Amino acid sequence: MEIAEKIAGEIVLSSKPGATMRKWREIFGISQQDLARHLGINSSVISDYESGRRKSPGVGMVRRFVNALIEIDEARGGEIIKKFLPTYGEEAIIDIFDFPYSVEVDKFMRQIDARVLNPEIEFRRAIYGYTILDSLKAILHFNSYDYFKVYGWSVDRALFFSGVKYGRSPMVAIRAHPLKPSAVIYINPEKVDELAIKLATLEGIPIAETFLSIGEIKEKIRELF
Repeated sequence: MEIAEKIAGEIVLSSKPGATMRKWREIFGISQQDLARHLGINSSVISDYESGRRKSPGVGMVRRFVNALIEIDEARGGEIIKKFLPTYGEEAIIDIFDFPYSVEVDKFMRQIDARVLNPEIEFRRAIYGYTILDSLKAILHFNSYDYFKVYGWSVDRALFFSGVKYGRSPMVAIRAHPLKPSAVIYINPEKVDELAIKLATLEGIPIAETFLSIGEIKEKIRELF
């Protein structure tokens, strides 16, 4: 299971494996007592690992720890595991496409009839692809891991958001996430909030609006290649 490999890898590679174990235990919402009971050990052992009082866990302990998290979650209905499945949250991704070569931002904006709302910033990055997102579904279903899926093969891409009224929430999410797109475009927004424009400007990201349909956007972009 992909999530098991991810957790085990993080623990093994961490400079503070005990703290990483605690992070994942808390993500799964499992108490030290419940985890220890499942493993058949004293809860003080879990506490000692997490606090760093006990030396780094061996491969065997890491495997048992990860399996216990998954087994306990599965017994509870698997709600945490579902969030890390490759398909979870993907319904928010309407379309994703990677380019065979880069396209300059200004050319890209002209091609999709977009109006840049912060034209004073410098277009510093080219675009190597795009992702079209359903804004509401992304907000409701995405966790921090899901956002990595949005960027396909390159972070240098345009992110389109559909179903946008004011565009504040998508820019707040982008501001908080370590990966930043080359450009942000809102599809048929009601009115782009000044805060969204300010946040984009602070990040050095051109933000724009287009009133083409999703179908028209996809068609026009593919005309570039």
